[in-house]
Order: sequence, then C-alpha cells, then structure tokens
Amino acid sequence: MPLLPIFFFVTALVYASIGFGGGSTYNALLVLGGEDYRHIPAIALICNIIVVSGGVWRFSAAGHARLSRLWPWLMASIPAAWLGGRLEVSESVFTGLLGASLLFAGIRLLSNRRQSEVASVNHPKGPLFFAFGAGGLLGLLSGIVGIGGGIFLAPILYFLNWGRPKEIAAACSLFILVNSLAGLLGQSTKLAASDDIPTLLQHWPLFIAVLIGGQIGARLGASRIPPGFIQTLTGILIVYVALRLLYRFAALL
Repeated sequence: MPLLPIFFFVTALVYASIGFGGGSTYNALLVLGGEDYRHIPAIALICNIIVVSGGVWRFSAAGHARLSRLWPWLMASIPAAWLGGRLEVSESVFTGLLGASLLFAGIRLLSNRRQSEVASVNHPKGPLFFAFGAGGLLGLLSGIVGIGGGIFLAPILYFLNWGRPKEIAAACSLFILVNSLAGLLGQSTKLAASDDIPTLLQHWPLFIAVLIGGQIGARLGASRIPPGFIQTLTGILIVYVALRLLYRFAALL
C-alpha cells in the first residue's frame, strides 16, 4: 500500500495529540496493507514507542504523571507484555485476538463519550489485586497483538475515578510506552530466531512517518484538531478491519 506512510503520519499526529500511541489503527492499516501477521505486532509496537515517548515527556513536564499510583499496573503488565511478545501463536489465535481487540477499540472510539474534568477527592485506586490482574492481562494482550493497552486502560481508570482526564491520559501514555518496550523485546527475540529482523527494518518509512506525525501532534494538542470527526472515521475503519479479521478467524477454525 503506497499511501501507508501517509496514513501512519496522520494516525500518529491525531493520537499523539491526545496521549495515545495509535497501535490499534497501525494494526488495522497493516492488515489492510496485507502485511505478514508475524510482523504486525513488532511494527505497531515500534510505532507506539516512537509516538508515545513525546506524550510521556509532555505530560511529565506538565506535572500530570502519577507513577507512584500506577506502579501496581506496571509491575504486572511489563513481564506479561514481554511474555506475550515471546509467545508463538498461530495465525488463527493472532487473528482472533486482534479482531476482538480492534472491535473493542473501534466501538470505544465510536462511543465518543466525554469524560468529566472533575477529579475524585479521594482518588480511589481500586483493590490492589485488581490492578495486578488487569495490568497483567492488558500487558499480555499488548505483547501478543502489538497494542499498547492504553485504549483498554483508560475506561478502567475512568470507571475507578482514578484521577483527572489529563492524569489518566498521562498514565495511559506511560502504560503504552513500557508495555510496548517490553512487548517489542519479546517480539525481537522471536523474530531474531527466525531471521526476520532485516524484514522488519524495511518498514523504516513508517517509523519516520510516525516520528514526524507524533512530534507535530504532541505540539498541536487536541484542541486544534477536530477530534470528533477524525475519531469517528478512525473508529469506522477499525471496526471494519475487526469484522474482517473475525470473519477470517471463523474461516480458520
């Protein structure tokens, strides 16, 4: 798909402006581009890392990062993401997991629910075992399919009344970054064993595209982009790809 770098650029610009990496959309675009399913997670994770690093720095500099309250989620998710990246999964398992993940992500984007700017007085964090369990599951999913997990973590943190929207966005950015790094480490050992690293590096135009788009998006901020319109289009694309994947998954069974 010759236009893939342009699509990646736009995706990075939009997602970086709201603190996410765009892994779900990268996956969808790579599927539409006919990429080998074994390479998709690593490519999406690299793009996540490039884009979300700027967001982590931006939120930290603004004082929105709350690492002391996010550590239970990270402690469980990091090793789980590494393990997920190392797992050898069949095409049917990968297709089913990615299809279900994209369907959830697309529906979440299309729901377009606005979150309140009012913070909880007590900042309830939920039971510690819940944070470990949910963090571990999201990390494992992140490593397997190449989605940083932020789009799944955000609604959980809002449900728990974990903090203000900007604090949750900062938490999601950091969550995406560390899980993408851990997942990529696991994916790299798997790809190195099959001598697929050189093939992965051939996608460097995509990495340059998201680097530029991510930097622009981080500086523009969501206020200068019509988020509702772009979010709806992105959600439709992701749901469409998710349904295609789930149909393919059913055929592979």
